[in-house]
Amino acid sequence: MREADATTRERIAAHLRERSAAPSVLANEFDITAPSAVDHVRHVARSLDDGDEQLLVAPPTCRDCGFDAFDDPANRPSRCPDCKSEAISEPEYKIA
Repeated sequence: MREADATTRERIAAHLRERSAAPSVLANEFDITAPSAVDHVRHVARSLDDGDEQLLVAPPTCRDCGFDAFDDPANRPSRCPDCKSEAISEPEYKIA
């Protein structure tokens, strides 16, 4: 299948099989918004074959206190629940 014929989700899946990426990287690469990139990644994760591949998520982390136990590790929260800092790193996705 040519890349021009692939859907955005298929192209995102191919990208994540090659290297990890944050939502902002996917947004820039595929000309979509970061929240849309998160939605696409969640759909890609649901469509992966059981057992063969899985979506790995490096969760967001507070750069000030190191908190990383966010409720939704696939999404970037607006602030840290512990120290209230807004210095939160983005999650990173990879298909392995």
